[in-house]
Amino acid sequence: MPLNLPDRLPAIDLLKEENIFVIDSSRATTQDIRPLKIVILNLMPIKITTETDLIRLLSNSPLQIEVSFMKLKSHTSKNTPIEHMKAFYRDFDLMRDEKFDGMIITGAPVELLDFEEVNYWHEIQDIFNWTRTHVTSTFYICWAAQAGLYHHYGIPKYPLPKKMFGIFEHHICEGFQHLPIFRGFDDVFFVPHSRHTEVRREDIERCPALRIISESADSGVHIVMARGGREFFVTGHSEYSPYTLDTEYRRDLAKGLAIDMPKNYYRHDQPDEGPLVRWRSVANLLFSNWLNYYVYQETPYDINQIK
Repeated sequence: MPLNLPDRLPAIDLLKEENIFVIDSSRATTQDIRPLKIVILNLMPIKITTETDLIRLLSNSPLQIEVSFMKLKSHTSKNTPIEHMKAFYRDFDLMRDEKFDGMIITGAPVELLDFEEVNYWHEIQDIFNWTRTHVTSTFYICWAAQAGLYHHYGIPKYPLPKKMFGIFEHHICEGFQHLPIFRGFDDVFFVPHSRHTEVRREDIERCPALRIISESADSGVHIVMARGGREFFVTGHSEYSPYTLDTEYRRDLAKGLAIDMPKNYYRHDQPDEGPLVRWRSVANLLFSNWLNYYVYQETPYDINQIK
């Protein structure tokens, strides 16, 4: 089944070139199916890139999905054309009375700030609270995962001595192999990371409401689950396209920043040979399992019954 996307969204043409099945909202209105309503709060600076990365993964499902984009009223994006924001994004204030089957909240380039120092912290706290009564399952990514764990459960974040940057080996934690979110996973799988801060196992284990369900010996806690799967906090970036880490690496080098080459990323550790992609299949499984088992199978047919 296709994704139902807003008319003229740039990602439509980009994904059609990859042979991914998408339709615009005009065609979708002729189909007598209730699509899943998924809202994306996109906090990343280059909006179109993140939209395309997430939609690519949401497309790998037999479900029809209607995607909406939310933005913050208290923050203006400087790296995406204002025309794009006006055409495809709505302020949270305009959406707070709506309900959604699923929500994705992305990372943001503010992780070195204390949460309370982020200029949109109060608004995002309001959104975090709103998800508890208006969304069936919420998928928090990277900074959003740390922010959500801090807001909902008081879990602190800590600065790392240097950036966690590269592709790292992960495993499912003992006792959680049966969870539907991991259906089809291999015993060992790979995930991109790109962050300057971390959450720690010992803090999370002290909170009885939280379960660490996957982790890495190198990059630490990966996925934390809460409320029976109504919340997933994911520290990595499974959604990254093959060249995202390369773009970040070359950008920082050009700025003269101290940056190590991303680990386990380039073929033979040679940037000119390009990346060895080892996370695409597990990324598709992660998002399709979330959509199927924690959104579609759990959400009521009458969306207004979400609570």
